[in-house]
Amino acid sequence: MSFLKEFKDFAMKGNVLDMAIGVVIGTAFGKIVSSLVSDVIMPLVGMVVGNVDFKDLAITLQEKTETAEAVVLGYGAFIQTIVDFTIIAFAIFISMKLINNLKRSIIKEEKAEEAQAEPSDEVKLLTEIRDLLKEQKK
Repeated sequence: MSFLKEFKDFAMKGNVLDMAIGVVIGTAFGKIVSSLVSDVIMPLVGMVVGNVDFKDLAITLQEKTETAEAVVLGYGAFIQTIVDFTIIAFAIFISMKLINNLKRSIIKEEKAEEAQAEPSDEVKLLTEIRDLLKEQKK
């Protein structure tokens, strides 16, 4: 039974759950970006470069024969994948930049609130003791 308990403890840790959520969101985000690239950006790029569909760009290395399929080097799909990767990397970069800026501003606000906060009871007591000692020395 300890094996099952260990597994349950492992599976229910925050890091594992966070990672699982990240994978699901990442998969959905990847589909969105792939659609953006293939359905919006690449048709525009293809139009700019002369109505070229990048998916169709390929070099036939060996024609189809009766006994074998054609051997095709599909470099257009590779170009599409590079564009996908670039957009995903840029989107993640922008997202992380926004998150880091938000964290910094929250930390600054917390520090400002701490600086403006009323002193603790211990600090008040120590201040009173200091003031009393000063009066006794006079």
